Amino acid sequence: MASVVKDPPAIEARDLRLTLGDGGGAVEILRGIDLTVPAGQTLALLGPSGSGKSSLMSVLTGLERATSGSLSVAGADFERLDEDALARARRGRIGIVLQAFHLLPTMTAQENVATPLELAGESDAWARAAAELEAVGLGHRLTHYPAQLSGGEQQRVAIARAIAPRPPLVFADEPTGNLDAATGEAIIELLFSRRAETGATLVIITHDESLAERCDRVVTIGDGKIASDTAA
Repeated sequence: MASVVKDPPAIEARDLRLTLGDGGGAVEILRGIDLTVPAGQTLALLGPSGSGKSSLMSVLTGLERATSGSLSVAGADFERLDEDALARARRGRIGIVLQAFHLLPTMTAQENVATPLELAGESDAWARAAAELEAVGLGHRLTHYPAQLSGGEQQRVAIARAIAPRPPLVFADEPTGNLDAATGEAIIELLFSRRAETGATLVIITHDESLAERCDRVVTIGDGKIASDTAA
């Protein structure tokens, strides 16, 4: 009987610690995080402001280096890579959706989605950008600039930009924080549906318990440590 080869975990973190500052002013932000996230799982990192959840996301995405510990993300050993190699490892592996959208104001919706694809060497970047914007309901807004779009539309562009390269891992940090309740609900529906269509692992950083309960698993962060880890 042939053996079944399992996909490696999307995230494998062991004893992650993050300390900011030096000497007597040093502050321990993350205090020994152990976390394994299987490929394809939807995971909520839940906790109040100051709990360490956004710092954990920064470390897991390679935007911040852990002070100590080991971290493998989508098959790449983040702790062993220098800054250039880390940037290359993030590209194509990780998509990020942020609360503040972070669209380039001088670029149209299509340019915001296509430019990262072009930088990654994709030959069909413009066509893929148009198709992804169509998939999030913005096929009629390709040439509009962020200032010409509502908050919900800007977040749709941000989702398209994150999903277009088909990364195996997508992070969303308080993705509805700048949106009204109805628009936020529509954005969450869209984020989950696009994730399901692409098969990506989805990690949502939130303080909203009702949003967390929509995920397969809820990890609660408190005082820089994992306080609980349960299936939703």
